[in-house]
Parts: sequence; structure tokens; C-alpha cells
Amino acid sequence: MEELERRRRRALYRCHHRGTKEMDIVMGKYAESRIPLMESQELDLFERFLQIPDPTIDSWVLKGEQSPEQDFAALVEDIRKFHKLDHEQRS
Repeated sequence: MEELERRRRRALYRCHHRGTKEMDIVMGKYAESRIPLMESQELDLFERFLQIPDPTIDSWVLKGEQSPEQDFAALVEDIRKFHKLDHEQRS
């Protein structure tokens, strides 16, 4: 359990320090809400997601472009719903 908590804290930090203020806010707020509930397997996926560059995440989350990465489709959709972006028309 200690290792899981350490990973959660590291992921939360990474979400708040993405590199662009916009992604810091989007990912940070989402992470504060979701990371405490993530189990190891969910966190594995989220940590992989955090390795993606901000412009790509921005296009998937904020602009609603389809991710070519099927592994991340549900995660992107959850982030969009969390921020109430799911009603916007996708490109």
C-alpha cells in the first residue's frame, strides 16, 4: 500500500506541473478527484497517459479530437466528462 500511495502522490504532482498552465489546471483538478480512488492497474494506465505531451492531451481533451490510442479512450472521455466538455461537438 505504501508503494501505491507514493505513486499516487507522484502522479498528482505531475498533473499539477505539466508545463502549461492550462494543462496544469485541467489535469490537476481531475487528478485531485480521481487519483485517491485509483488502484494499481488504473494508475498504471494513468501514469502512461501522463507521459503524453501536453499538445496531444490538449487536442484529445479540450478540442475533442479522437485519440488513436484506444487504451486511453475511456480515460479521455472521463476527463472530458469531469470538466463538462462531453457536450461539445467533436472534430
